[in-house]
Amino acid sequence: MNLFKKLAIIPIFFIFLLNSCGGKKIWDPSPASETPHQADERVRRNIEEGKGIKLLRTGENKGGTVMFASANPLWKATMDTLDFMILSSADYGGGIIITDWYSEQYNNEAIKVTVRFLSDEIRSDSLKIFVHKKICDNNNKCKVQKLQNNMPDELRLAILKRAVLIEKDILKKRRKEFNKKYPRLGDKAKTLGN
Repeated sequence: MNLFKKLAIIPIFFIFLLNSCGGKKIWDPSPASETPHQADERVRRNIEEGKGIKLLRTGENKGGTVMFASANPLWKATMDTLDFMILSSADYGGGIIITDWYSEQYNNEAIKVTVRFLSDEIRSDSLKIFVHKKICDNNNKCKVQKLQNNMPDELRLAILKRAVLIEKDILKKRRKEFNKKYPRLGDKAKTLGN
């Protein structure tokens, strides 16, 4: 048997092997008797079962669920608030943002901000903010110390205010899209969201 025939047999073998595995296939449709024929009825059933669009965050965190950084109001608000500073590191998966040293003027003092995300909920205890100050002398010997003033609290408040506005905009867009897609259920969705 030549090499071409041997290489052709291997993929065919794997196709038969994978096809012989039992269980429901992804492409198998659900029985027609279980699926409602009216679109409104399917939407109502999906909403009752928790499928489809969620109008409000319920606060439940399921394992393995990852929200993209662009959809997380707290992350987005932090990036907006710190946009005047150069970022040294931003790791959404690790939940941390670290800025580079920042100075408004060319003087010997600079600050660095570190934001740790403890939760994606918009609450004051969801963020841990550290601000460090670096003071250098004329010989380029620098001293770094953690600031003990109210700057971390002011940053936290600014981030939380911005996050609330971002979340309101997201909810408004979702409601608008839902009402456009399902005009007959729009009023019901508003009562569910309150």
